[in-house]
Amino acid sequence: MTLSYICRTIVIAVLCVLVSSPSDAAERVVAYVTGWEKPPDIPAMKLTHINYAFARIDADGKAVLPHPGVPYHLEYLRALKAKNPQLKILLSIGGWEAEGFSDAASSAASRETFARSVVALLREHSLDGVDLDWEYPGQSVAHIKSRPEDKQNFTALLREMRAQLGERYLLTIASADREYFQFTEMDRLHIYLDWINVMSYDFFNSLTPTTGHHAGLYASAFAAPTDRTADASVKQHLAAGIPPQKLVLGVAFYGRGFAGVAPLHDGVNQLYERFEAAHPYAELVEKFIDRGGFVRKWDAKAQAPYLWNAQTRAFITYDDPQSIAIKAAYVRKHHLGGIMFWELSQDSGGALLDAIVTGLK
Repeated sequence: MTLSYICRTIVIAVLCVLVSSPSDAAERVVAYVTGWEKPPDIPAMKLTHINYAFARIDADGKAVLPHPGVPYHLEYLRALKAKNPQLKILLSIGGWEAEGFSDAASSAASRETFARSVVALLREHSLDGVDLDWEYPGQSVAHIKSRPEDKQNFTALLREMRAQLGERYLLTIASADREYFQFTEMDRLHIYLDWINVMSYDFFNSLTPTTGHHAGLYASAFAAPTDRTADASVKQHLAAGIPPQKLVLGVAFYGRGFAGVAPLHDGVNQLYERFEAAHPYAELVEKFIDRGGFVRKWDAKAQAPYLWNAQTRAFITYDDPQSIAIKAAYVRKHHLGGIMFWELSQDSGGALLDAIVTGLK
């Protein structure tokens, strides 16, 4: 064992202690802002962190920006600090069907290459940190490469990144529940992270056999025992020994629609003929909520709204200001680290963001 290895291990251990006790946990309001369209008008004073989505991993295992317009987007985001000097801008790498993580994490050399490329991007664009959205280690559900070794390699990758990023830069990940824990070492890797963005949404989608509350805090009265909920996801994270202040609860600024739904219980937890579409909340307000035959309903047990059209047998599950306010109270009650949402442009006049900000006070 060399002296340099011992020193490096000590440095990583010290950094892990520094990130294990976040002081601003309850105040985190983390917005994902996408790079495939012009950034929306952003209320900088209402946010603490922005995750710019997404950078990708190239064939050489390096983090790269996806198109020439990204530097201009990042410049716009950095300029928001003139309004809110405390605002932090992170580069999010990955997303659904994003390839390259398994290879980048596969060896000590590839991990170092990737980590160094991330640091270079952060320095070049004067950013505050990086968010890794690997969907998912050890799984190929998004048709990406995976290895059984991803489980240990993901932890090693985060360890290397913490060593390269030091105390100067933030390091976060987006996590899921259930099988995500089977293919990761959540009980070990969290020490390298400033916090974890828990993707507590998309519980019901085109891959699930029934409708349901895709971002439900709790289960409906008609739920199957295996149905997912935000509360169950949080409890699974806590059971892994992750400090509550490191868990940032994810909420959805969009809904998911199902067509040809069985009419029992106004479509809640029922079989359907086809997945219809994802709808931004702004579109739901403009075209669907109490319009065109859709009636807004409330599931008191799940603490979730939904839309039901009895004529067309269409069902839409979503988050709204009422459900988000309840989730903010849940965050405060359980001393979690704040709220994250996907994504800012889908809001309607700031109604959902205002529910977060007001609810966390």
